[in-house]
Amino acid sequence: MARKAGKARKGRTATVIHLPAEDRTTSPYTGYTRAHWETAADALLAAVEPWATPDRALYHLPGDHVSHSGRLSDGLEGYARTLLLAAFRQDETVLGRYADGLRTGPGGVWPDVTDRGQPLVEAASVALALRLTRPLLWDRLDQPVRERTAAWLTDALTAEPWPCNWELFPVTVGGFLLEIGHEPEAARRAVDHGLERIEDWYVGGGWYTDGDGRKYDYYNGWAMHLYPVLHARLTGDDKLLDLYGGRLEAHLADYAHLFGGNGAPLHQGRSLTYRFATAAPLWLGALTGRTPLPPGETRRLASGALKYFLDRGAVDGRGLLTLGWHGPDETVLQSYSGPASPYWAAKGFLGLLLPADHEVWTAPEQPGPAGRADVLRPVDGPNWLLQSTRSDGVVRLHNHGSEDVRYDPHYTRFAYSTVTRPRTTPPDNTVTIGGDHLRSGIVPLGVGEDWAASRYTVTSGARVTGLVVADGAVEVRAHLVAGAAPGTEVRITGWAPGGDERSELLPVHGLSDGHALTGVPAVTGVSGGSPTLFVVVARLTGDPDPAPLADLVTVEVRDERELTVHWATGRARRFRFTAPGDGPGGTSWSVTPD
Repeated sequence: MARKAGKARKGRTATVIHLPAEDRTTSPYTGYTRAHWETAADALLAAVEPWATPDRALYHLPGDHVSHSGRLSDGLEGYARTLLLAAFRQDETVLGRYADGLRTGPGGVWPDVTDRGQPLVEAASVALALRLTRPLLWDRLDQPVRERTAAWLTDALTAEPWPCNWELFPVTVGGFLLEIGHEPEAARRAVDHGLERIEDWYVGGGWYTDGDGRKYDYYNGWAMHLYPVLHARLTGDDKLLDLYGGRLEAHLADYAHLFGGNGAPLHQGRSLTYRFATAAPLWLGALTGRTPLPPGETRRLASGALKYFLDRGAVDGRGLLTLGWHGPDETVLQSYSGPASPYWAAKGFLGLLLPADHEVWTAPEQPGPAGRADVLRPVDGPNWLLQSTRSDGVVRLHNHGSEDVRYDPHYTRFAYSTVTRPRTTPPDNTVTIGGDHLRSGIVPLGVGEDWAASRYTVTSGARVTGLVVADGAVEVRAHLVAGAAPGTEVRITGWAPGGDERSELLPVHGLSDGHALTGVPAVTGVSGGSPTLFVVVARLTGDPDPAPLADLVTVEVRDERELTVHWATGRARRFRFTAPGDGPGGTSWSVTPD
């Protein structure tokens, strides 16, 4: 397979990606081997080289998009993130180019590391890369260059991070400075402080929230686990590695379920333009031996993610990663996204640190969870229910515990999948009460083998208690609305299909027949004078000829408080909505399964 790049600036030779022939013997699911990863890394590094400044200290990638940190910081980001890719590739020639940049960057053209500034993020990438390649890069630098670089990095030890995964950037810098003996006391304080901070956010089961609140997404894998586990391994601290490696192992047991049969990661959370950075924790588990996954499954999931994006236009005609998901797509960007931001996808190449004869590269690929069987998997920390179907490889995430209103709609919708993306107008997978669909202040109410529940309050003061029950590809969604004025319109929307998938929404109780809002199925009803229950059956499926929804499930509703779900398989589940004193004015509704 080949992709030809367009002309780089100043008439320089364009980059061409020529991936090796697929190997369907060793890799029956993706065809990708270590050679594909090496070739992709080499091509990405070659493609960015023409965009370096003459001194190679900054990489100003093309395009009009500038992050809120400004062009200079964006140029540093281009250097640091592609340096990290070069570090995983361990190519002495390429690393030599980055050595040139170190001669004029730190203490020169690079912006200073300051409180809550983007250079703090990039300092961590520089420090980690230098630590991983010390014999190939750091040890070969002239002493004045080392001194200026260490001095520039030192500011990261005391710069105030944002209270989230940023706390791990001083840890990463501190680990490197400790190793080289520079400012050891300050470095040790920074490491200890950052590691203490993430303890506040560990919720168990291998999951962290990314700072205060309930912010759960891929940052768990490519930041909250990546930095402390790598630090423990590089330091040789077995006690730390037992702690953080054990958490990683627990996390990967859930994480493996977040990839669809076509290799796609779930389209949920922020910074989605990092794309196959999703492979990083998979490789990290293999690198440290702290993984529940067989080697062939690890490679299948990681290679599936890389292949998914390369096959769908993530790299443009110049060989550059675009700001987007498949191709360019501003809907997945944040204000901090600059032209080089996608190159945190470099983390996905962590597996190249494993030797070519490691079993993760030599074992035959094995299917991931979405390719083995239909799965319903509760995830306690985030209060998610994961639902996947083998026949179409679709993974669905039912969200009853994760939110970050700054990045709505990528956090606060009721459901996400590997084949759809959140719609803004009209909003998908929402409950709208009197025109208000914003879901914040989510209170998780529990998750079980086939269900999840939560509650929240809308701006008007109306309270919504939501429940999902699933089987196969079918979902029963129930929403109890309390505190809304009688006659207030309640609208429920379903999945916004992203391709050939079929999205269905069938009203069951309290709602009128369904209709579509610009491709998003919707049903409507009105609130009563007391808490009112609304129930729908939903389905997102890639199967070409699925059985009718009405043949797969029936729902009985009793007293607006209780519903029983009868599946065609003969299984039945009963749930009751309760409040303190079980009175109509209760404000803290819960859901109780029988």
